[in-house]
Amino acid sequence: MSSPVLSRSGIPSAHRIVVKVGSSSISGANAGQIAPLVDALAAAHSRGTEVILVSSGAIATGMPYLKLDARPTDLATQQAAAAVGQNVLIYRYQDSLDRFQIVAAQVLLTAGDLENPTHRGNAQRAMERLLDLRILPIVNENDTVATHEIRFGDNDRLAALVSQLVRADLLVLLSDIDSLYTRPPEKPGARRIADVPFEDDLAGVEFGDIGSAGVGTGGAGTKVAAAKLAAASGTPVLLASTRDVAAALVGAELGTFFAAATV
Repeated sequence: MSSPVLSRSGIPSAHRIVVKVGSSSISGANAGQIAPLVDALAAAHSRGTEVILVSSGAIATGMPYLKLDARPTDLATQQAAAAVGQNVLIYRYQDSLDRFQIVAAQVLLTAGDLENPTHRGNAQRAMERLLDLRILPIVNENDTVATHEIRFGDNDRLAALVSQLVRADLLVLLSDIDSLYTRPPEKPGARRIADVPFEDDLAGVEFGDIGSAGVGTGGAGTKVAAAKLAAASGTPVLLASTRDVAAALVGAELGTFFAAATV
């Protein structure tokens, strides 16, 4: 039984962590960020931490292969882009993980899977076995079969639900911004929020849109909602920049730390 992570200093000793990375951080011009992300995950893995990666990016990665300049808006083309992009994305991760002799496993889920007790149990059992075998699960929404009615809506929520599923000691939400701010960081007067107590409802915080890349579906608001969901189940959350992932996983004083409820 691992000790609860009560602050950043406890992160290096976390037994099981879920790390979520967004589409804009690992696709297109930022595809090169996969290697340093893998470096950080491998370092945690090497010290005995069980690591689950929740990675967006299937649709964004597939777009160039379908000769698309912008994220498709119709469901069928999103599904087609995801089917192509998921294959490429997993190949890129495994190619990078090969440097550390770490094997990745692809786990694709829909919202319905985690709402159906049988499917949820199957997913939980498979995930536990993969971790027992020291495999690194890479989770994404199953965009090829998901519909508008059953989608998670964004992978921040998926990451929070996966954290609940595997009873993670920590959830790390990576994005293009380095912290939560009182208002979008490009606006005058924006102040970084370093720590969020569990009871803090963040009243007065102004959330922006999904960002300039335009390939993701989540913004600061979805990350806060996901962080609150995970924290309510007893999993603390660190919101940090993808470029800071190595420092984040060794407990550096960065990002925004959401304290968990005592459950």
